[in-house]
Amino acid sequence: MNLLKELLRELSTGLNPADYPPQFFKSHLSFRLKKSRIEPVKHPHIPNINSFLFVERQKEILLRNTQQFVEGYPANDVLLWGARGTGKSSLVKALLGVFGDKGLRIIQLYKDEIPELTELYEVLRDKEERFILFFDDLSFEPHEDSFKLLKSLLEGDIEERPPNVLVYATTNRRNLVLEREEEEKFPEESMQERVSLVERFGIRLQFPPFSQQNYLEIVKKYLETFGVEFSEEVKLEALRWATERGSFSGRVAFQFVKDLLGRLRIKTDRI
Repeated sequence: MNLLKELLRELSTGLNPADYPPQFFKSHLSFRLKKSRIEPVKHPHIPNINSFLFVERQKEILLRNTQQFVEGYPANDVLLWGARGTGKSSLVKALLGVFGDKGLRIIQLYKDEIPELTELYEVLRDKEERFILFFDDLSFEPHEDSFKLLKSLLEGDIEERPPNVLVYATTNRRNLVLEREEEEKFPEESMQERVSLVERFGIRLQFPPFSQQNYLEIVKKYLETFGVEFSEEVKLEALRWATERGSFSGRVAFQFVKDLLGRLRIKTDRI
């Protein structure tokens, strides 16, 4: 009987609200949409909200908006855009550590799953939890029409979005859609189309590139966490590491620290 149920589930298309009773969303904090099914993430990555440096304003706004949402007050969709490795995605995931016990849940989606949003709305509607639909590293090519569908589903579709659902997205592109390199027939209309999607996000947070000094402060902070001294030699190594990678981002800082810790621990273990 169980085998038959599994077979029928595999053959079925679309999201069925009956497959997701209220208890389904209480036992996990994060989920992903995969092949028209919502799957719990058993080992979610939840960074410490206090570990972020040089994004205090962005963090403050994101926390305030999310608190409003979790407590049932009006809140906005959020677009976090800017330089790579500045903590955009990690900051969104860190919200679970702050609001997870208050009913916040995150469902990660990809742009190929945008057409399933209307079905997902029906699954989440009337649930006690508050859901952030999270699009990480979202961007569109000029020929893709899915951004028009997302624009409609964010605001202006004939169906009302559930009040317990917001959309948070990260991107490296200010307008989400790559500008065409070839000459366009109606460039003004095309630009308005691209901008109109971004304008659907009530809050747009910019994450500018980190400076060299920012980068070194982040490295120092990571090393302090592991009890490693930030010496002049380590500073020079960190700068060399960043120069070779062409970036002073927080991601590069974390990669350097992992490499350094690995080398130090190998030495220690071999003594």
